[in-house]
Amino acid sequence: MKQSEKNKKLSGASGFDEYYSNLFGARWNSIKESFLLESDYAEWNAGGEKSYFLDSASVRAAVSLPLDGACDILDLCAAPGGKTLVLASNMPENANLLSNERSPERKNRLLNSVRDCLPQNIQERVRVTCKDGAVMCKVNESCFDAILLDAPCSSERHVFNDEKYLCEWSPSRIKTLSMAQWALLSSAWRMLRKGGFLLYSTCALSPDENDNVVAKLLKKFDDVQVLDPEISLEYKKFCNSDLPDYEKTQFGAQVLPDRANGAGPLYFCLLKKSES
Repeated sequence: MKQSEKNKKLSGASGFDEYYSNLFGARWNSIKESFLLESDYAEWNAGGEKSYFLDSASVRAAVSLPLDGACDILDLCAAPGGKTLVLASNMPENANLLSNERSPERKNRLLNSVRDCLPQNIQERVRVTCKDGAVMCKVNESCFDAILLDAPCSSERHVFNDEKYLCEWSPSRIKTLSMAQWALLSSAWRMLRKGGFLLYSTCALSPDENDNVVAKLLKKFDDVQVLDPEISLEYKKFCNSDLPDYEKTQFGAQVLPDRANGAGPLYFCLLKKSES
């Protein structure tokens, strides 16, 4: 039986366990055990009224997006706001950040994060919108020097720890999400200027939501360069935590909690649009 046919028969907790066991082999047990532990949270203090706590792997991803020389920056799926705070704190003094969230409810959380956690002089350079990122390219082609796309994903750690979602799980969810991720990534790419940088990330485990989405971009566009994600920002000004190491994947990097003190899971891939 083909793997795709086997996947169709998987569902619920047992199907979830079998699916990811097939991906990770014996390591799946240690990953599951790490899901039960507390995440490795980092405190980000941007100089606002409050600090913000987010997974240290998320900080590791966000500080991998080069912002030197960027004037127009986009956080495409920004709520609840942690990565927006990282970008806003580190963007050049003449730069502006557009922070977008499709969900009106989640947009309100994003607004609160910006208001509570950023100083006024930086807030003034952050604009929050509520639009569908998959179609924003229709009116924003080649408008941004740097884009962060933290795409909606399977979020297996949350599924594993929620009995309701675990019982409802099936591989069809991964397929549906990967289609949405591709729509967002291709839209983001069209909004990126030549020479610009795009960081694609998810908190998913499956390659279908990670490297395979990037592979579609490489196949569709001939101006995509894949780069190693280096820490390009002086994050220690705002965060005292040590950031986790990552494991290389085909195109990107992955932080898995069983080997990263509870951080993650998080996948991220740094891309550059060629000048030519």
